Amino acid sequence: MKKSLVLAMAMALGVTASAYAANPFSDVPAGHWAYDSISKLAAAGIIEGYGDDTFRGDRLMTRYEMAQIVAKALAKGANVDKLAAEFADELDALGVRVAALEKKSDNVKITGYFRYDYATQKLDGAKDHRNKLRSRIWFNGQVNDNWKYVGMLQNDQDLTNNAEDPKTDFQRAYLEGRLGGAKVFAGRYNLNRVDGEVYGTRNDGIKAEYGDKVKLGAYYGKPTDQTGNFKYKGLQFDRMWGVYAATDLGKNVKLNVGYDRAYNGATYIPKTDIQDVKTAILDAGLDFKLGKDVTVGATYLHTSLDDEIKYDGASKNGFFAKLAFKGAKAAKPGSWGITGKYYQMPAGAVIANGWDSSATLKGDFVSEGFKGYWVQGKVTLAKNMIAGIQYWDLKGRETSVKNKMTWADLVVTF
Repeated sequence: MKKSLVLAMAMALGVTASAYAANPFSDVPAGHWAYDSISKLAAAGIIEGYGDDTFRGDRLMTRYEMAQIVAKALAKGANVDKLAAEFADELDALGVRVAALEKKSDNVKITGYFRYDYATQKLDGAKDHRNKLRSRIWFNGQVNDNWKYVGMLQNDQDLTNNAEDPKTDFQRAYLEGRLGGAKVFAGRYNLNRVDGEVYGTRNDGIKAEYGDKVKLGAYYGKPTDQTGNFKYKGLQFDRMWGVYAATDLGKNVKLNVGYDRAYNGATYIPKTDIQDVKTAILDAGLDFKLGKDVTVGATYLHTSLDDEIKYDGASKNGFFAKLAFKGAKAAKPGSWGITGKYYQMPAGAVIANGWDSSATLKGDFVSEGFKGYWVQGKVTLAKNMIAGIQYWDLKGRETSVKNKMTWADLVVTF
């Protein structure tokens, strides 16, 4: 690729001399004059290089190859009119139209997700199972240069009975953009707290994150998906807030800290006279990347759950540890990965976790905490088709209540 073409494309995409995502090509060293530009173009999906992770920048490009790059840049909304004019014939041969009105065709993007899952569960000796289809359609609409709208429709089909009882609803609907230097989410967005163990589902409210090397975040909202999660006699929180921070402690070490509070001040807990229940969760965790394929981590949690619902003698201190090897990538058939976690969770540590099985796993583990392990294996069968199997073996930290579950699924994305 000629230097002038790289710079022209970089300028069209707004590339500056500041650092971007790590360059994926082994033959473009950090000191190369085009390093920042190539990194940005690769991160944006404009250039892909070759299958051996090389860029081969000294190789002459054909006009058709350059036209393909311009076409991808146009699809990303880049201002590349001069380059489009230069390669108009080749772009036309590729079926790329660049009229001003037609540039709006990518203003709304639609993606999808389909999952079939089957699960068997044994809760304190009682057996149960789940057989379900789930479809999701995502809509991304660009509002302006700084803001976009994101919506998601979800349909669930229960296959455990013969009733025609499908359910379709809006699971996500929010604005995402920048306000000053902060990234903001407002509406019904997905909130993930403490690796999905404290909270990992949709939330009605607002979240703001600021920073790059040191990321600071805060949120306030209403939990919207606690049905089926670990509870104490029907306890559901009606508002929550939290603050958190994350930073890299070197090349392969990441630190996460946070504080979350959840309240129930609107309704009484069934069969009790308890109201105004609250929990507070303090967390601190480290993740270590060992080589290219292995990640290990551990997170400490300290909780403050109201005595009215906490099991007598239940610990307010706990942790979970994780180990991950490789990973199944949707775009890479044959890729696979294994992940496992070991739990010693304190009482009051779960608001609404993000487990796949959260709608099926049951137990009053909020009041006493829980211990045990979870393991998962996934493999990419074909492009955008991933099969997985998971297993939980948990029990209460103060009682003999046990919960075991096996979950298998097939996920298709498009």
